[in-house]
Amino acid sequence: MLNKILQGAAKSVSVLLSLILLFSLCTVVQAQQKPEQLAQQSSEAWLALVDSGKYADSWQEASQFFRAAVTKEQWQSALRGSRDPLGKMLSRKLKSATYAKTLPGAPDGDYVVIQYESSFEHKQSAVETVTPMLDKDGKWRVSGYFIK
Repeated sequence: MLNKILQGAAKSVSVLLSLILLFSLCTVVQAQQKPEQLAQQSSEAWLALVDSGKYADSWQEASQFFRAAVTKEQWQSALRGSRDPLGKMLSRKLKSATYAKTLPGAPDGDYVVIQYESSFEHKQSAVETVTPMLDKDGKWRVSGYFIK
């Protein structure tokens, strides 16, 4: 009986150590990623919301700075006016990702200015500029979006 209890405890400790190791590895991998990579992942998840017409959700997932500058209604209206006429997203290719500590008209912080070469149903060639910033909670969130 005691032997079974000890075996069960050893299994539990083994599982716990495996989970700790897995968590540590995930943390190390994330720490090794450059700001540009983390910001790009965040921007692409955010762009997926915009691409699918979930404009209110894209506002909700934007940075605190963004949400303080633009109301949800203003954002939805702006996207309906600028994105809807372009039609369906056809392709998007990373053009550049540049880390910056300062940007014109924005408070100092951690930013990545990301540009994509994009193609839409009704606009063959466009450049989308997405600017994620490191938010107060340590997550990269979009603080600006422009299409040319």
